Amino acid sequence: MLIGIPKEIKNNENRVALTPAGVHSLVSRGHRVLIETNAGLGSGFTDADYQKQGAEIVATAAEAWAAELVVKVKEPLASEYGYLRDDLLLFTYLHMAAAPELAGAMLAAKT
Repeated sequence: MLIGIPKEIKNNENRVALTPAGVHSLVSRGHRVLIETNAGLGSGFTDADYQKQGAEIVATAAEAWAAELVVKVKEPLASEYGYLRDDLLLFTYLHMAAAPELAGAMLAAKT
């Protein structure tokens, strides 16, 4: 499976959805992992840390979001709604009651 990890863009969100150890675990089981460049910096992980474990570093969020499975820490923000699509598996925390526009975007995209 192709797994994408975009950089979190919510204000003051410095976490990353996957550590280099997590990348190693997935890659060793035959998955490809795309990490948006600098996605791990806020958590103390460099692109090189991820590459050493088999991740592919991609330059843009769009490249990470093009994966079959996208893993995030926080819910998608309005600027990310365009990445939602019907064949996307999204693994993240969602706060639908607090963000009805997100619920609408996900329903419209059939995500």
